[in-house]
Amino acid sequence: QVQLEESGGGLVQAGGSLRLSCAASGNTANINTMGWYRQAPGKQRDVVATIDSGGSGDYADAVKGRFTISRDNAKNTVYLQMNSLKPEDTAVYYCNIGLYRVSGWHDYWGQGTQVTVSS
Repeated sequence: QVQLEESGGGLVQAGGSLRLSCAASGNTANINTMGWYRQAPGKQRDVVATIDSGGSGDYADAVKGRFTISRDNAKNTVYLQMNSLKPEDTAVYYCNIGLYRVSGWHDYWGQGTQVTVSS
């Protein structure tokens, strides 16, 4: 099993910055993709950014140029640096990792961390 612990959410004014962290523990062998998703009230969960094992990131159009995803493989940790935050970035942010096992692909999710951006 894999456990994910998120941190770094909070309340910030528009234009401000936050940095989210997500540390994986347990059976973390063969982690492939790591990423962040978000879900606003009444909306579906959407991808924010993902990063592959080689360090290549991919971003939702809404956050390109403002958010940066990175990972530290030695620490099994993924980060999301969020700059120039907007009220529409308000959501619960979820960490996700994907990895291979003999039984196939597995996804694991964090418990979520609230990000609130005030105008």
